[in-house]
Amino acid sequence: LKAGGRRTGHKSSMRVVKTKNPYNRLLIKLYKFLSRRTDSKFCATVLKRLHMSKVNQPPIGLNRLAKYMTNKDGKTAVIVGKVTDDVRMWECPKMSVCALGFTESARKRIE
Repeated sequence: LKAGGRRTGHKSSMRVVKTKNPYNRLLIKLYKFLSRRTDSKFCATVLKRLHMSKVNQPPIGLNRLAKYMTNKDGKTAVIVGKVTDDVRMWECPKMSVCALGFTESARKRIE
């Protein structure tokens, strides 16, 4: 223990992933390999996000996603979480999105 009752030596991310989803496990295996064999900061960030618990993988609405993707033509948004529809947005701009999940209405609006 350190001052203030802080515990030392605790890692922030999960050591062993608890998900039983085989697709998530394959993604983790792939990004673990990529982040080890390349110097890509992107791969390391995606791996860190995949290791997070489900509570820390919040969904993102189409409205916020469209705001982030303005002036980024030809780029793909990578979301480690679910993409949900936002009925407040009248038109959905054309964008390329890669995510762990989509709601049905969000999938229809993006396509």
